[in-house]
Amino acid sequence: MAVLEQQKGHVKDIGLADQGKDKIEWAATFMPVLAQIRDRFAKTKPLAGVRIGACLHVTTETANLMLALKAGGAEIVLCASNPLSTQDDVAAALVKHYEIPTFAIKGEDEKTYYSHIEAVIASKPQMSMDDGCDLVTTIYTKHKELLKDMIGGCEETTTGVIRLHAMEKDGVLPYPVVAVNDALTKHMFDNRYGTGQSTLDGVIRATNVLIAGGTVVVVGYGWCGRGVASRAKGLGANVVVTEIDPRKALEAAMDGFQVMSMAEAAKVGDIFVTVTGNYHVIRQEHFEVMKDGAIVCNSGHFNDELDLDSLEKIAKSKTKPRQFVDAYKLPSGKTVRVLGEGRLINLAAGEGHPAAVMDMSFANQAMAASYLAQNYKSLEKKVYSVPNEIDEEVALLKLAAMKITIDKPTAEQVKYMASWSEGT
Repeated sequence: MAVLEQQKGHVKDIGLADQGKDKIEWAATFMPVLAQIRDRFAKTKPLAGVRIGACLHVTTETANLMLALKAGGAEIVLCASNPLSTQDDVAAALVKHYEIPTFAIKGEDEKTYYSHIEAVIASKPQMSMDDGCDLVTTIYTKHKELLKDMIGGCEETTTGVIRLHAMEKDGVLPYPVVAVNDALTKHMFDNRYGTGQSTLDGVIRATNVLIAGGTVVVVGYGWCGRGVASRAKGLGANVVVTEIDPRKALEAAMDGFQVMSMAEAAKVGDIFVTVTGNYHVIRQEHFEVMKDGAIVCNSGHFNDELDLDSLEKIAKSKTKPRQFVDAYKLPSGKTVRVLGEGRLINLAAGEGHPAAVMDMSFANQAMAASYLAQNYKSLEKKVYSVPNEIDEEVALLKLAAMKITIDKPTAEQVKYMASWSEGT
């Protein structure tokens, strides 16, 4: 492994940098909105001198976000937000070609993972950019002395936003944070189309299993669950949805999917995908009744969605028939196959979301960072939604890039929509 000087980063192999640079440039061709923002940032420098600590999935798309932030004048240090999500060639390229200190190695153990977060914190960031809230919580619990200089943060994913709202509720949120995940141009598209496609891609890469004709159990029917369910259906699967929210369960049923409890679904599923952001949604009692050869994976942020400790305890043996597959032999003689150590399967075994959809998500990230830098003095220690004007601008830029035109309301229509006096 290439251990570099502390200020430069820690990557697996710096020799992969040229390959990573090619991939970063390839992804850039599918990210026209972020490219426009990068050009704007290069002229206006809205982040001049701001130290940003980023804890994100180190992928080609993230690399292009880092370049946009750097163009805006930010000083950036980056680490991975998941031990299995790093693309090692991209990490190497960021260090060698773009001079962005990066601490990320695919497959790093927990000790290394947190040492990388500490390396980011050592840069004394003024703004956090998180995917899962690990950076925020580590700063709050271990480095309170830095909080006086922190001006704000951005959070990329559902799980992180949940944790931030819990911190706000408990009165311990240390600074204002923009929930980028809550932007419509993020969660409606990234979570649905990105997670839907990349999750199935990760499952297929890990197993080469045929989706058509099988029963895919989607655990959770938020935007990610909607995406996975629709894409699995498109590949010919029989889709079952489990839920705890009666409204989402009803929606899934009306979208044409079977809805049942996890206890029932565990007996019929061939492939299980968790996308809840919750804890132990597949547990020992579920593993024990699964079909022989059942495939289990997670596309939520943390592997805690699967109770793997219990599975380890009850298993008679554990083998690794393929790179991203752990096969657990149960006392009954049946085998349960867990993909990607229960971590994000779309990044553990695949390349994550397509660049074209991350274009909108990271455009929101970049503009949210700029918004914080300009407005932090007037913000409270709360979780903020992305301002509607940013969300709308991202949508308009994406439409323009896709060469799609839409109508504008007439003056008469604007007046009508603002009036209460018009009626039948």
